[in-house]
Order: sequence, then C-alpha cells, then structure tokens
Amino acid sequence: MGMQQEERCVRVKICGLTGPEDAAAAERAGADAVGVVMCSDSPRAVAADDARAIFSVLGPFTATVVVTHTVFPEELAGILALRPTAVQITHPHEVPEDAGVRVIRVAGRGGRLPAGRTDAYIVDESCGTGRAFDPVFARAFAGQSRLPVILAGGLTPENVGAAIAAVRPYAVDVCSGVETAPGVKDHDLIRRFIAAAKGAR
Repeated sequence: MGMQQEERCVRVKICGLTGPEDAAAAERAGADAVGVVMCSDSPRAVAADDARAIFSVLGPFTATVVVTHTVFPEELAGILALRPTAVQITHPHEVPEDAGVRVIRVAGRGGRLPAGRTDAYIVDESCGTGRAFDPVFARAFAGQSRLPVILAGGLTPENVGAAIAAVRPYAVDVCSGVETAPGVKDHDLIRRFIAAAKGAR
C-alpha cells in the first residue's frame, strides 16, 4: 500500500520560477514548495545567483527544489552547494547522504525504478512542456509506491482537482499550467491552481 492518505490536503509545488517576485507570490498563495531549473537548456533555466535570490525571499517553512537534467557531476555539486531542500534529477547521479538534501527521481512507464538514493518519485513525462500525464500509469504507480509520489504533466487550475481525485498523489507539481509564456508566471493562475489543489478531495 502506498503512502498516500485519503483524507489530507495534497502538497503543491510551483516550478520553473525565474524571479523572486514569483516565489513570493507562490508562497503567499499557499505553495508548499517552489522550484527552479538549473543546468538545463530549458527557457526557464536560471544561474546559481538567480536561484539563490529566488530562494532568499522565502520563509523557513517553504521547501526549495532545484530541477536539473545535467549529466555532469561538477554541475550537480554546484547545485548541492545551494543547499536546497531537495534536488530533482533525471540522470542517475548518486547524491551523498551528507549533502543534506532530499532526492526526487523521475519514474517513467518503462517499469524500472531509477537507481540511487531516492526520497520521492515524480511521475512526469512533460518536463515543463505541458504534456499530460498517463492517468492509468500514474494511479497504479502511486497506489503501489512505498515512497511519496508527486504528479506532474499537463496540470492546470481547471483539471488539478480531478487529477488528485483520480491518482491520490502525495503532491502535485505545476510549471507551464500557471504561465502566460515559458518562465512568465501568472500570479492569478498560481492562486487558482493552489486553491483548486488544496480543495480537492
């Protein structure tokens, strides 16, 4: 049986932030975590100084996440030096226990779990493109996983409630679904997304 609980509020991560004002808006709206993209060819990618500035406006109870697709250990080391709450990685890097960060790994439909120390899985075939998740796979994976499962891919204020009801994830993660353009967050969409997710049953 998975770790998902039927009668609790789902957590929400707002990802792909490119400026401190968006991080502050997400926190005010009730986000549990905010995420930045680093060492990537994504239009949302930010440098270390920008990530540090984005995280600096947050209070101590809002989690910080760095998402990266880097294959280079030295780039991952630079990310870990920022001391985020968690790092979300697609390459099978080994993250040492003493790095002081949680590790989120992407779970795909191939049936094989990603290697390495893992604290949570994210079901995401979108990578910020808005491509919808596979509901059959996501529900089955969330129901069987012994670790928390985060749902991402094609989520919007309009569909996140139904997605939560169908999959019962630990958390949901949104990027393009609260944007007007890549990296340009709409604060009203953020508020609406979080309200819809937190109100889902």
